[in-house]
Amino acid sequence: MAAQGPLCDFGWKAVDFELEGIDGQSYSLDRVRGPNGTLIMFICNHCPYVKSIVGRLAGEVAALRLKGIGAIAIMSNDTDSYPEDSFENMKAFAAEHGFDFPYAIDRTQDVARAYGAVCTPDFFGFDKDLGLQYRGRLDESKTTLIEGAQRELYAAMAQIAETGQGPRDQIPSMGCSIKWRAA
Repeated sequence: MAAQGPLCDFGWKAVDFELEGIDGQSYSLDRVRGPNGTLIMFICNHCPYVKSIVGRLAGEVAALRLKGIGAIAIMSNDTDSYPEDSFENMKAFAAEHGFDFPYAIDRTQDVARAYGAVCTPDFFGFDKDLGLQYRGRLDESKTTLIEGAQRELYAAMAQIAETGQGPRDQIPSMGCSIKWRAA
């Protein structure tokens, strides 16, 4: 089911976390934080929206690293109901798509709840002081690549790295809803 994230709550402070990465290491907000900003991405392996952008996403994260932006991808879906998103499948997905940034699992879903993540992908772009400046999309592509699409996430994060401020006009990300565990 498609879901859309809310508008950016400018200045909202990033919440710390401690998550297991697919490489066996532990990742916290401080560990992934970049000197000019931080990108926290909620993604998964099975979502067609994520699958359509994942190749470009890896490239954008690499380009943003050169601008001092740190990044992490977090998978928060219920893996019992969605085994394609399992920890082992996360490892294969990251290898297949050339992730050179941490990909971590949110087994309790507490991090997704703390951030108010709604969909996959859901992007949270923070300034160097960890204030939210971007809650938009990668670009206008949904489940099919749109040739020549503007690099919205890249442009927003580059602007944050340079000025500390995100763009005032943002279009929320759209994707599959987070797959929450039954209460």
